[in-house]
Order: sequence, then structure tokens, then C-alpha cells
Amino acid sequence: MNEASQKNKNAWEYRAYEFWNMKYGSPKEKAAQILQNPKARLKYHQKYFEEVKGLNIANVCGSNGRKAVPLGVLGANVTVFDISEENKRYALELAECAGVTIKYEVGDFNNVDLERFGNTFDIAYLEGGILHYFHDIDRFFHNLYCIIKPGGKLILSDLHPFRKIDATGYIGKFTQVTDGDYFDSRVFSGDVAYKRFFPQDEQQLFPDCSLRYYTLSEIINAAINTGFNIREFNEHPNWENRKIPGEFTMIGLK
Repeated sequence: MNEASQKNKNAWEYRAYEFWNMKYGSPKEKAAQILQNPKARLKYHQKYFEEVKGLNIANVCGSNGRKAVPLGVLGANVTVFDISEENKRYALELAECAGVTIKYEVGDFNNVDLERFGNTFDIAYLEGGILHYFHDIDRFFHNLYCIIKPGGKLILSDLHPFRKIDATGYIGKFTQVTDGDYFDSRVFSGDVAYKRFFPQDEQQLFPDCSLRYYTLSEIINAAINTGFNIREFNEHPNWENRKIPGEFTMIGLK
């Protein structure tokens, strides 16, 4: 594991389990919500998972299992890849409370064992803030491509690069690093995603992450150059200002 990945691992293993309990409730409480309507937990990605029973799904950077467990309840065979032992703890407890089994691989996805996982998954599913933790985006997409079976699908949903120049709301803090420069390609130290939910005096103790923000063309070209056939690309409104993009979803076929 390189220095940047180790830095991100240290950050995501600092009080993450505590935060998930604070945000979502105990694994037992969260499992009860999921079991009421597992498909609803996939939100606007539901349409990509009409029938998942028996499918092998890789939930890359699957964090606390909030997507992996609903997919498991729906009958998929889910393997989570994530860097944090704290995330794994919550996810496995969540799965147990929901009465399903998921597999959980802790490590740097840029070092994923391709001999073991190559051509294994029908779907690779990623959602949330992910890409900025990986400083070699070409290698990242290469590994995604390799773990998917021929004819399989990539479902990638991430934060929209427009945030690099947006000066409003929480995401506006990123402009302090990029100076409003959409094409800024520097690697920098930044906050772990959940740090802001803790008291100000405790935030000083949180380790930093190592981050690199990409442009939309860098993301799309990395997928194309790897070999993905991009079949769909959608932009979604920002949750604080619906007049600007906040997330995107890319569908690619191998």
C-alpha cells in the first residue's frame, strides 16, 4: 500500500464505526429499515437492479454496507471492497442483522488481486464520493474492467466534478484548494467525509485524507481507454442547489 492509500486508510479507520452508528443508528436499527423495502435503499439506481438474484456484484468502496446489504437481501452475491476495517465492522454487523451474508475484502483496490477476482463479477457498483481517493485513475478503471466478466456492467455514481468550482454550501470548501480552477490536478490533504459531523474541538484530532479531484473528461476518457463501452451518462442535481450538478452516473459495458 502506497503512502497516499495508507493515509486514507488511517483517516477512514478513525471513529468511522462510531459515526455510522450516529448517522444511521445501530446495525440492528438500520437493518430493520432496509428489510422494509430493500430496493428503495438503492434510491435512483433502482432501475439498474431490476433482477439481481444470483448475480455476483462487486460493491467497490462499499463502505458501511448500506448498498451491499439491500442487494444481498434481493438475492445477489455481494463482495465489498473497501480500505477500512471500521467500515467492515459496521457492514458485517448490518448484514448479520438483516439475515444475509456478504463478503468483505479490506485493502487498496488499486492492489486488488486480479488473479483471484479477474472476470468474476456481473456488475461492479460504486456510489458516493470515491474517485478522489485514487490518484491513478487509469489503473483504477483498469482494475474495475478486469474484475468484471465479459458482457458485465459497470455502474459508477460519484460526485460531479463541477464541485471544483462551485462556491456554495459544503462542497464550496473545495474551492479553497482549487482556487476555482476546474483543471487543477494537484494532490492535496483534505478532511475525511464525516469529520464535520463531530464537535469542533474533536475535529482537530482527525487524520487527513490524500485527495485528487478529476475533471469530467478525465473520468470519461479513463473509462473509454480502459475498454468500457459507455452506454449511459446522467447528471443529477446538487442536493443543496438543484440548479447545478451534484452527482453523475455512468453505465459501461465490458
